[in-house]
Amino acid sequence: MGAAQAHAAPRRSHHPAMHVVSAGAPSAPRAFGNLISAIIIEGNNRIENSTVLSYMTVQPGDTFSRDAISRSLKTLYATGLFKDVLMKREGNTLVVKVIENPIVNRIVFEGNMAVKDNELLREIALRARAVFSPQQVAVDRQKILNFYASKSRFGTTVTPQIIKLSHNRVDVVFNINESPISMVRKIVFVGNKYYSEGDLAAVISSKESAWYRFLSNADEYNPGRVRYDMELLKRHYLHTGFVDFKIVNATGEMSPDHKTFMITYTLHEGPRYNLDKISIRSNIKGVTPKMMKPLVQVYLHQIYDGTAIQDNAENMQDWLQDHGHPFAVVRTDIARNPEKRRIDLLFDIGEMPRAYVERIDINGNTITRDGVIRRDLPVAEGDAYTPAARKYMKMAIMDMGYFKNASVEQSEGSAPDKVNLVASVVEKPTGEFSLGGGYSTDVGVLGNLALKQHNLLGTGIDAGFSGTIAYYEKQADLTFTDPYFMNRNLVAGADFYFTQNNYQTYQKYNEGQYGGDLRAGYSFNRYLSQEWTYTLVDRQVGNSMPCKSYLPGRCYPYYQEDASSVFVQNSTGWTLLSQLSTNFTYDRRDNRVRPHSGFILNAGGDFAGIGGDEQYLRGKFNGAYYIPLDDLTGNNLWTFRLKGGVGYMGNWSKGGNVNIIDNFYLGGANLRGFMQGGVGPRSGHVKCKPGNNGGLGPGESKRGGFNGYCPWEGQDDFIGGNFMYTASAQLDYPLPMGEALGISGRAFIDAGSLFGVRVPYKHNLHKGASWLSNGGAATPITGDSALPRVSGGLGISWKSPFGLVNIDGAVPIRKERGDKTYPIRFGFGQQF
Repeated sequence: MGAAQAHAAPRRSHHPAMHVVSAGAPSAPRAFGNLISAIIIEGNNRIENSTVLSYMTVQPGDTFSRDAISRSLKTLYATGLFKDVLMKREGNTLVVKVIENPIVNRIVFEGNMAVKDNELLREIALRARAVFSPQQVAVDRQKILNFYASKSRFGTTVTPQIIKLSHNRVDVVFNINESPISMVRKIVFVGNKYYSEGDLAAVISSKESAWYRFLSNADEYNPGRVRYDMELLKRHYLHTGFVDFKIVNATGEMSPDHKTFMITYTLHEGPRYNLDKISIRSNIKGVTPKMMKPLVQVYLHQIYDGTAIQDNAENMQDWLQDHGHPFAVVRTDIARNPEKRRIDLLFDIGEMPRAYVERIDINGNTITRDGVIRRDLPVAEGDAYTPAARKYMKMAIMDMGYFKNASVEQSEGSAPDKVNLVASVVEKPTGEFSLGGGYSTDVGVLGNLALKQHNLLGTGIDAGFSGTIAYYEKQADLTFTDPYFMNRNLVAGADFYFTQNNYQTYQKYNEGQYGGDLRAGYSFNRYLSQEWTYTLVDRQVGNSMPCKSYLPGRCYPYYQEDASSVFVQNSTGWTLLSQLSTNFTYDRRDNRVRPHSGFILNAGGDFAGIGGDEQYLRGKFNGAYYIPLDDLTGNNLWTFRLKGGVGYMGNWSKGGNVNIIDNFYLGGANLRGFMQGGVGPRSGHVKCKPGNNGGLGPGESKRGGFNGYCPWEGQDDFIGGNFMYTASAQLDYPLPMGEALGISGRAFIDAGSLFGVRVPYKHNLHKGASWLSNGGAATPITGDSALPRVSGGLGISWKSPFGLVNIDGAVPIRKERGDKTYPIRFGFGQQF
């Protein structure tokens, strides 16, 4: 390290390898003789003289000054371009000698098996053909260690190695010794009195290491997860009445071998409080406590629930903002009585300072177009601003399904009443390619191929193709949906499909469909929407087992062992369906993928007869209500669901065709424990055994020596019905070790019935025969009963590496004679 020589004592530079050398520099500046006449740069090969001079603060014509020269030296060194810098005075010339830092030839990672090279390159700042800097190597080494720590590999070591090459170049090699994943060996809670360690362990996301968690990373130590668990503990205690709860400390202690951690949470629970008084105060003209009282959904003497109270305040605030008070705000205030363990709660209604959205900026959308995001935002530039707008903006962005993460921040605008909002998003892949196989109860062994893009070219358009080949089914679909057609609140789409089902396992016919539909929908508000669909499809019922006939218009079996029901045979052939449908949806669920609370209602209808062969009306109503059991169970994995539906269809013209494939069917997915379509009206197959001279239909007089009849026997055909109702109660619950394995359980009771036959017929008591309105003979219809069928059972869902696996086992509790039962229903392997 060089020394600065002057009349005063020498002083060392703050930076190594920086040298300032001056000869006889006076303590006081001299006039003309103390000016820098020239600056000479020496030792630079790659870097131009002008570039070096541009970094210096001292220039020709300036006075020789120790401080000015020292500042120039520091700025040159700070550029990172030079390994060593020396400045000295020769007469009135300042000589600057530099030694350039090498150039990075390449960067190499050795020993990394769990992490790919491109992942590490994204973490560090060094790049090939960049200037080498030892300081940057040290910084990048720490970044690599931090990255491995984020992967729970805390024992990893990184050793940089610099290999010198010709022409002042170097290779930078990071030698990595990867450690195993650091597991959570033990989780300890200190200070808990009301809840046991097992109760609190179920609340947090971190889990102790166990062999059965091989499909989960919950037992890997992660400081970020520990912080998240601290928040979960706070929410849990506030949710169950512990207002004074706090976490004194949370530590993760590594074992000497760097392989495991012990996490310790030190807690202060405090007393548990109940609500003693609930009051409302309003400072908004026209809003009275009496008006707001019906919106209060917490009750006296219940356990204080901070989460429910905050949700209640937000619901009241949303209601006020939706009813003409855009700047309304509802705050909560509590008064504790620790001795009695009571809390007085106040909902304080007021108005926040008026503010408006001046500008909305969107960052990070590298694929999705700016307008695609803006059109879904609940606020626009110029709208009134409330703090809830940030929450709803984030929810709207995440509901789009295009982003891995999103955040919304606010900043001051150009005036006190102006606010700027900045939405930052992280794109995620929105394309899907799946190739899978498996087994389903309904269609047997299957193979599946799908290619979908949910954000085509960043426009928000959803398009895709899927195909399924199964033992009993073949299907292909081409779909296209624009969620904001013509930049309006209008969802538009089209589907084209081909389906071929073979029901020979339980019915003597197959079905084919070729056609498509056009869809259009719109939203009235955040919860209510309507959709219209026009369907044009050519259908075929084929491969039925016909019976032989001698008389026109009638079907008399003759030497036919097992023929399909006449109701099936009358539907055989091609028919054209032209149908207009509409559906209203009112959705107040908290999550559309995995709902935990709220409800959803669907009401719709189908009108067939705009051309085509079918002429019917069909109406449907369905609803589901989800009840969280957090208060009773202490976690959010328990949900009670009530679900029901009703449907009716009928012909609106006598001239229309009556096809069994348009009817309602009950069983399988909508009534577990029974075969698909196995409940409701059915008609037996025709089974004829000829007598001495053959056979005729029952009730026919003897003619030409024929003296027998054909009994109506054989397997039943499900012919569906025109009135159906269903009801279901289901409890979703976690299983021991299930969360780590992705398995959840359910218990359910299903009920429902299907009855009513669209085909006019009358019953002939002789030999149990029936007669169609057109005069043809038919087998009798059984199972046409409105009495409910009831089943109960258990099921599990497993998010396996091969897709979602569903298994339901149900036992019929009440059934009618002839109903077809099916105790086990399962399906898996749709995609992987």
